[in-house]
Amino acid sequence: MGTVTLGVSIAVPEPYGSLLQECRAGFGDPAAHGIPTHVTLLPPTEVDASTLPTIEAHLASVATAGRPFPMRLYGTGTFRPLSPVVFVQVVEGGSACTWLQKRVREASGPLVRELQFPYHPHVTVAHAISEEAMDRAYEELADYTARWSCTSFGLYEQGSDGVWRMLHEYVFGGGTEMTGVPSQSTPVDLQATSSLRQ
Repeated sequence: MGTVTLGVSIAVPEPYGSLLQECRAGFGDPAAHGIPTHVTLLPPTEVDASTLPTIEAHLASVATAGRPFPMRLYGTGTFRPLSPVVFVQVVEGGSACTWLQKRVREASGPLVRELQFPYHPHVTVAHAISEEAMDRAYEELADYTARWSCTSFGLYEQGSDGVWRMLHEYVFGGGTEMTGVPSQSTPVDLQATSSLRQ
């Protein structure tokens, strides 16, 4: 059957997701339109395609044990010089994200793996582009804020074209799988207050 490259993440819902994706494209990041705006729970991981049913059952179990929680983004941060990334910070919901990613990668499950860096929940808005463009991303989104109720996470597969597409959305508490992704839930505050600096 071969292998597939999977990732697990929390989708940033509309209108925030599209706005940040367009910002990322505007900063010159060529990957922007191939990566839905998200908070990573499991980074890109290559697995045998035959293990998908086991992986899906594991993620359903993780979701059943989870509960909705508030998410809030505010301001920017960077992993430079260690890694060429500028991100929007997760200022509320980070501990829940940390708990979820540990459950996704737990030693008894099918997605056990070590991380290259310590887990730090964030929303990437620029990656591996010029220093000037990353500086611009850092400055222009410095006042960005968004909030919503996180009710689920998703399993994504990277296609041969490099684009990440959702395979399944797992609702906390064992709810029914949602459709209409990547919008994850109705934002608490429909004002996508970006306050982009000119």
